[in-house]
Amino acid sequence: MANTYSQIYIQIVFTVKGRENLIKKENREELHKFITGIVSNRDQKLLAIFAMPDHIHILVGMKPNIALSDLVRDIKSGSSKFINDSKWINGKFNWQEGYGAFSYSKSHLNNVIKYILNQEEHHKKQTFKEEYHSFLEKFEIEYDEKYLFEWIE
Repeated sequence: MANTYSQIYIQIVFTVKGRENLIKKENREELHKFITGIVSNRDQKLLAIFAMPDHIHILVGMKPNIALSDLVRDIKSGSSKFINDSKWINGKFNWQEGYGAFSYSKSHLNNVIKYILNQEEHHKKQTFKEEYHSFLEKFEIEYDEKYLFEWIE
């Protein structure tokens, strides 16, 4: 798109269906590389990624040539197929419906990248449910608890 300039940074967060711990540490790097390829093939820039056993954080620099929902759809469907084809789990792997998307200014990127890459330490102190609620509150997003992810207590 000639003469179109943008600076859009989005952190995307979504969970494994049923919030099951299905992403094994030994598969994490391969999953990260695969998702990086999806983002790159859609002409977007992946800035940080970290998969916990039950959820994932992805920070992308987006160009306005794709809708966020289309990018997330491609990431979720492509990575689900990849995980299933790789037979990392018994049964069928799926991501849960929905996702969180939170925008940041360029001045916040270093902190967001550190936050994403430090997920293992972060989740020693805070559950994913607490983390997700804090995002919704921080970004002043109205929500109905019954429409959030399925929470396993």
